[in-house]
Amino acid sequence: MKPARDVADTIELHLEYLDRYRGIIEEKLTGLSYADLRGSRLPSGWSPLELLKHLVFMERRWLRWGFTAEQVEQPWGDSADNPDGRWTLTPDDSLESLLAELHAGGEFTRQVVSGADPATIAPAGGRFGIDDRPTLNWILFHVLQEYARHAGHLDVARELADGATGE
Repeated sequence: MKPARDVADTIELHLEYLDRYRGIIEEKLTGLSYADLRGSRLPSGWSPLELLKHLVFMERRWLRWGFTAEQVEQPWGDSADNPDGRWTLTPDDSLESLLAELHAGGEFTRQVVSGADPATIAPAGGRFGIDDRPTLNWILFHVLQEYARHAGHLDVARELADGATGE
């Protein structure tokens, strides 16, 4: 039996919700055809697989490149190295490989932030300069809202693709 969580522990609360949303994202994508994963039914043109790749890189940018200030190769790899560009895929991108990266990113996040003080300020040198360093709590809240927002987008994309609805 899982022990009761401490609702005052914002780090653990964020981590639990992030795990939950990763599961929702995976559920929304699993079962879509190759064409539905790579195609779009939306006027904006993004595909469900592009959105998944965006989530992989988004979490990497905020936690690995941001909070730990680790130098990462292609931090904007979800948009062809253009921070303002459209999401892109390569022929090698697959649902399986991107889901594996999504969950590996989640494990990295949990490893790095578990037990940390939510008021810890990110170091300069990675994503952040000396004057724009957010707290860990701010970073986790931002990453969580990205997951929640994009899970909603996938709800719409999945319903348009095959009529499946749900959380």
